[in-house]
Amino acid sequence: MRRIAAVTLLLCLIAGTAGGILITEFCPDPYRPGDPDEYLVLEGEGLLDGFVLSDGKGGFRFPPGTRIDGRLVVAKSGPAFEQTHGYLPDFEIEGRTPTVPDVIPSGNLLMANQADKLLLYRGTTLVQQVAWPADVHPREGQVHYLEEGAWDPRPLFIGQSRFSPATFEDVAVTAFAAPDCSYSVFSAAVASAEREVLVNVYEFTDPAMAADLIRARERGAAVTVLLEGGPVGGIPPEERAIAGSLNRSGIVVLSMTTTDAAHAKYRYDHAKYSIIDGETVLIGSENFKPGGYPAPGLQGNRGWGACLEDPGLAAYFREIFLSDARGGDIIPFEGTAAGVHVPYAPAYTVEFAPCRAEGARVTPVLSPDTSALIIRLIEGAEKSIAIEQAYITNETGCDLNPFLVTAINASRRGVAVRVLLDAFWFNTEGDADNDEMVAIINRIAAAEGLPLEARLVDLDANNLAKIHNKGVIVDGRAVLVSSINWNANSPAFNREAGVIIEHPDIAAYYTRVFEDDWDASGAGGTGSATGPDRLKIVAAACILAGLLGLYAYRRGRT
Repeated sequence: MRRIAAVTLLLCLIAGTAGGILITEFCPDPYRPGDPDEYLVLEGEGLLDGFVLSDGKGGFRFPPGTRIDGRLVVAKSGPAFEQTHGYLPDFEIEGRTPTVPDVIPSGNLLMANQADKLLLYRGTTLVQQVAWPADVHPREGQVHYLEEGAWDPRPLFIGQSRFSPATFEDVAVTAFAAPDCSYSVFSAAVASAEREVLVNVYEFTDPAMAADLIRARERGAAVTVLLEGGPVGGIPPEERAIAGSLNRSGIVVLSMTTTDAAHAKYRYDHAKYSIIDGETVLIGSENFKPGGYPAPGLQGNRGWGACLEDPGLAAYFREIFLSDARGGDIIPFEGTAAGVHVPYAPAYTVEFAPCRAEGARVTPVLSPDTSALIIRLIEGAEKSIAIEQAYITNETGCDLNPFLVTAINASRRGVAVRVLLDAFWFNTEGDADNDEMVAIINRIAAAEGLPLEARLVDLDANNLAKIHNKGVIVDGRAVLVSSINWNANSPAFNREAGVIIEHPDIAAYYTRVFEDDWDASGAGGTGSATGPDRLKIVAAACILAGLLGLYAYRRGRT
């Protein structure tokens, strides 16, 4: 009996050492020259005696008695890894740091950037192999990771977060629309701040919004603003002037940009949200610019936003903010002492007041972390989908945008789908932008007989500057309010932020705003392109009038 018990114990110990230990993450091509911060991660539980990592040419094993209990990081250079990631690895290969244990090398394991492999052995048994470019597609700065048995479920780059989906119940929501009431909701929310205001926004050029934040700081609230350090077209002088006024008031202004210390975490920090006193989140599609948050009665963009009151939701977004606002890619943003010129805006008749509702269900949507939730939202549609976007671009010349594909597929199962796109000149003057996208969608609808229609918005009819929205309404029950554009970059490589709000009153509110824009744009999908198309129409009318006049003149002479 003792022999049987001893054999059983030995088998259990052997099984324990196997423990499901796997390579779950590695980065062969980090940003630093020479890749001293390349690393790999093992996960599992048990002893590592007998385990060997190899690339087929060189490799290493661990000191006898080494045990893994969860996650274990092995880096080429401990100091280089710490400089990139902010903490030391569990082991290093080069043996330069006294405080970091060394692996036992056999040859030289170096992960080549473009083509190589990692082999995990236990004794002479091959436990795992991952090769690139066969199993993963290498790219500078990309971290390859294993999730639920699949490599790279989404692109992940050094420094980026991996937040999991979360849903919050019983949230109080104030829905608002730009240009109608966006500024009044923002101003009231910031006026309520007593302790802290955290702002993450792509661009900030609105002096009225800056003044609201300065007043919060003067009341004693700690205010921090995080901006994109390299927006498309560069940082405008108006934003530097705004930053200067915030600097002088004692507000901390930061920017995310590539520095000598670190590469920027995201291609663009394109999010647009604020967290107030750890209790309220204000989020939407609009930048902090006069067109996104105009004074009541002035023209601006069509955008959607929401003010969400829930401590748990606010804590979730606060963690995102703090994660994004630290690291070597975050630097102080020094402004200027220049004044800010506010551009002229025509008068606008306010149509939509804010809408408040209690008891909403809210799910944050982050890019790149959880942007796939947009596809799930659209896939869950049973009756209707309303989409209002600044623009939609395809993945390639042959591949439609994946969000759009999901919506078209919904129409194929009988869901009524409407798509409304911006008609401002920079979204219609090219050969492959919104007017062509509207035509593509309507051709698909006509060819297959689908309940699917696309239109260009008529900006003149609704007195809007442009459509800057990134919204979706599903079945009159759920609404996406976000900063996520429908292109190849925004869902996969930017930091973006949004929410899916489930509440019938909130969905009805945004539906009224959408219907107003849709109905004003008429049938046929052409809309108004604000400029070139109108001139063509006028020119054609003048030519026709001239021809008719010439015809009448000649008849009079005969």
